Amino acid sequence: MNNSQGELQAAVQALVQQGKGILAADESGPTIAKRFKTIGVESTEEGRRTWRSLLLTTAGLGDFISGVILHEETLHQCAHDGAALPLWAARQGIVPGIKVDAGKIPLAGAPGDEITQGLDGLAQRLDAYKALGARFAKWRAVYNVSGTLPSRLAVDANAEALARYAAICQERGIVPIVEPEVLIDGDHTMARCAEVTEAVLHEVFHALHRHRVVLEHMLLKPSMVVPGKAHTQQAAPAEVAQQTVRVLRRTVPAAVPSINFLSGGQTPEEATANLDAMNRLGPHPWLLSFSYGRALQEPALQAWKGQAAHARNSQQALLKRARLNGAACRGQYSAAMEAAD
Repeated sequence: MNNSQGELQAAVQALVQQGKGILAADESGPTIAKRFKTIGVESTEEGRRTWRSLLLTTAGLGDFISGVILHEETLHQCAHDGAALPLWAARQGIVPGIKVDAGKIPLAGAPGDEITQGLDGLAQRLDAYKALGARFAKWRAVYNVSGTLPSRLAVDANAEALARYAAICQERGIVPIVEPEVLIDGDHTMARCAEVTEAVLHEVFHALHRHRVVLEHMLLKPSMVVPGKAHTQQAAPAEVAQQTVRVLRRTVPAAVPSINFLSGGQTPEEATANLDAMNRLGPHPWLLSFSYGRALQEPALQAWKGQAAHARNSQQALLKRARLNGAACRGQYSAAMEAAD
């Protein structure tokens, strides 16, 4: 095994642990500003540093969180004791990672569809991120859903970009998280979501194969199969689990070590209950875990409200959600656990 493969294998083993998942703390400027606005806090560089420092210094977080996806800004920031934030994560046994895509833009020739940009200069950026402590990366592609969307062009173009990104990451000794997000926005049925998800994942893995991406050295971050949030009928966890696992078994090779779901607009409780229901259907060929952003952070953010005096309560709220999702990874979560301290 060469050095690069050894690095990749070590990082995958650190990330893929039973009962643990990944914290997504890589919100873009506009997204974190929107989140802060809900608690009446202005988004400043110092405010973002304080918030993300609070997350990463939560005692015991490493018991349930194996990795954290950081925004580029956070890689350069330090905690209250002067230690770099990626170092704080590593001290807890949490692998630092980095979001590397440059956001989405309209896809030319495909009205209503989008494509993710950021491949130019990616290899050089990865080298710089690696020097700052990052051991894995994340690239998000988004798929709008309607009766006609996404188009074939959008499915193909985003799969190609995801595969090129993943191949570049592995060449630089960085584990890629491949994130094809079928958006929850809209009034589409659960059956339509399943149809789109299956088509998207098929094309993503065809592209990964073409680009010679080593499946054992990557993670998949998909959305769950759910109805559009404007649809009249929402789905119970057992149905979400059944439909999602069915699609995954049709499309995701067993060589992929872990599938870490995004929460994609679900409430913290919904995201946990749905993950738990999937793990109750096991065993599966891959670990089924989480890579949640808002579904982990929201209760902590509401407890914090930008006030230093609330830091401990905020950290306890984060730790509780991490613990409940850790239980869901084992199929051992129950709604009664929400009420317990």
